[in-house]
Amino acid sequence: MGQPSDEIVFYTNPMSRGRIARWMLEEVGRPYRTVVLDYGTTMKAPDYLAINPMGKVPAITHRGVTVTECAAVCAYLADAFPEAGLAPANDDPMRGTYFRWLFFAAGPLEAAVTAKALNLLAPSEKAAMAGYGSFEQVVDALETAVSGPGPWILGDRFSAADAYVGSQIGWGLQFKSLPGRDAFKTYADRLFQREASVRAREIDDALIAANAQG
Repeated sequence: MGQPSDEIVFYTNPMSRGRIARWMLEEVGRPYRTVVLDYGTTMKAPDYLAINPMGKVPAITHRGVTVTECAAVCAYLADAFPEAGLAPANDDPMRGTYFRWLFFAAGPLEAAVTAKALNLLAPSEKAAMAGYGSFEQVVDALETAVSGPGPWILGDRFSAADAYVGSQIGWGLQFKSLPGRDAFKTYADRLFQREASVRAREIDDALIAANAQG
């Protein structure tokens, strides 16, 4: 029986959360093969539904494993390639802080921003039932995460948590689903100057342009 393939296969659409996973892949610095899927057609086709029954991107396959959900993809890549230095080691106390904010962004932050955009925020008398509490609480907590003494969530150490949290902030500022607080703008400006972030944007923007032309 053969060994699982070490090839990273990346399933995405350039106008999706796959942009975050692309950034992570560029930070990791390992070769990967991109499969671009279209909404409503190849993303819902049987071949891809066998990979992700939700019919959503991003997803990756690597060493016989399929990983879906963008935060999980980021966490997996950081652990699979520790030489990239994108996650604290298992015995590092900062690993707790890393997971805290990575999954805060995947849980309460995304839920609160989506609920607000749809005008479906939990009323104040039922806020305790919502995982995010209130939108204001989430925004204040997010500001705490990016306002530490160092440039990154873990101080002087950039990590996968920055790629994921920073992407959420970037979209929030772009689409005005988050308030334009100075702490968010300063943090996002630092993040999006990273070489891997620039490369990832250029790749996905080129895919969008090519699709528009033809």
